[in-house]
Amino acid sequence: MANFAVIETGGKQYRVAPGEKIQIEKLDVGTGEPVAFDKVLLRAEGDNVEIGTPHLSGAKVSAKVVRGGRGEKKIVFKYHSKTRYRKKKGHRQHFTEVEIVKV
Repeated sequence: MANFAVIETGGKQYRVAPGEKIQIEKLDVGTGEPVAFDKVLLRAEGDNVEIGTPHLSGAKVSAKVVRGGRGEKKIVFKYHSKTRYRKKKGHRQHFTEVEIVKV
């Protein structure tokens, strides 16, 4: 019996199920605080599947903030051949890790 949902947050879509931990775009919420996602695109409970157009009205996914942090460093390298142009820059994206409590 699959119990999961597809939510939208930070311009991205995530498939979530109770007990899972996911890293999403940074939220301005402290550690241990509850979060509710109301942009639910799809909800499945066993064989019963509901699909929104584009969102399901009245559907929510509850989660708890586990921690915030920064991801691994990504290298941005710009290069033009034959002109001695080289630029190297690093970037670490901020994220919030949440644990899904209820779908």
